[in-house]
Amino acid sequence: MAPTFYTTATMLPTYISVPSRTPLTTTTSVRRFRAKMSSVTQVESPTVLGFGGVGVDLLATVAEFPKPDDKIRSTSLKVQGGGNAGNALTCAARLGLNARLISKVASDAQGRGILEELKADGVDVSFLVVSEEGNSPFTYVIVDNQTKTRTCIHTPGSPPMVPDDISNATMLAALAGVKLVYFDVRLPDTALLFAHEANRRKIPILIDAERPREGLDDLLNLSDYVVCSAKFPQTWTGAPTVPSALVSMLLRLPKVKFVIVTLGADGCIMLQRSVEGGSVQAEEIGADDLVEKLKCQSDSSTATPSCVSSDVTRLHAKGVGTVCGKLFLGTAEKIPQSELVDTTGAGDAFIGAVLYGICTNKPPEQMLPFAAQVAAIACRDLGARAGLPRLTDPRLAPLS
Repeated sequence: MAPTFYTTATMLPTYISVPSRTPLTTTTSVRRFRAKMSSVTQVESPTVLGFGGVGVDLLATVAEFPKPDDKIRSTSLKVQGGGNAGNALTCAARLGLNARLISKVASDAQGRGILEELKADGVDVSFLVVSEEGNSPFTYVIVDNQTKTRTCIHTPGSPPMVPDDISNATMLAALAGVKLVYFDVRLPDTALLFAHEANRRKIPILIDAERPREGLDDLLNLSDYVVCSAKFPQTWTGAPTVPSALVSMLLRLPKVKFVIVTLGADGCIMLQRSVEGGSVQAEEIGADDLVEKLKCQSDSSTATPSCVSSDVTRLHAKGVGTVCGKLFLGTAEKIPQSELVDTTGAGDAFIGAVLYGICTNKPPEQMLPFAAQVAAIACRDLGARAGLPRLTDPRLAPLS
């Protein structure tokens, strides 16, 4: 017997209801953005291509997380788009990049809602694969008002994407004119084909290394930039500390230019490879010692994100090796507890801002505080996308 799929006509009436204003089509929103910016810069915005997960998030806030066998009531409910790639590309589009997205949805109410919401934010969805059967991905997100944490229960889309879903001509068209390609390591078989083609075209690649996944190692070996979750570097390398793990990652991934690890309220650490390579003139210092030294230099008295950096240094990690590079320590905004709503998608917002930073050639000293501020603004609303700022947001002005 074929499985039954619940449609969002029943599950998600809010998500598929007619909005109060007609959403902008991708073409219209991009045209308006270009018209607005052309008077200032006369330069077309760079194009970023994202490949990975999209979905629908059903976000329920609760007074406190339920105990086993409890029955509780939500204090609020919101339904909006989700998925790492969908969130990061929405962020990039709101910041002004031309954003293209490749993923797969079904031709159901969820899928239609996913596409319309992305288009309304200016994301080009013309390369998305739409299956005539199956179900689009969705996630139940329980937001604990007491601890400000969230728990996600994900239902994958079906059928999954396979390489035959996208022709070679479509792949080449999707990569045309692209300055940077981003992968969240979902849909790995097809993602790898795109990554190899991007490498052949010398288009740089950024990988979201959230956790070990199928196909991750192959994609990392093709990447130029890596953004990691807090636990990933040590999990992947086996190194005893985060700084030593970052050294290990650069040694194991010779193509990578920088690695960033996000640490939530503790900010982030970035290790950038030096183009000077193995300069014998650079001072050698322990990676852990250098991080502690930078912490002492960091200004903890201000709530605004900031960044301190080392000189180009030969960074040593015991039992790992030595790499020549520059270390950056970025702080996070100190969000008042009364303003903190939900951390869902904060990492995706950070990555979306990093995509913007790379495409617009921001130096790390500017890019890291800017990305931290974008993520902090997103945490002031429920869900991964509702709070994502636009470049014109006055809260970004000091860091733009």
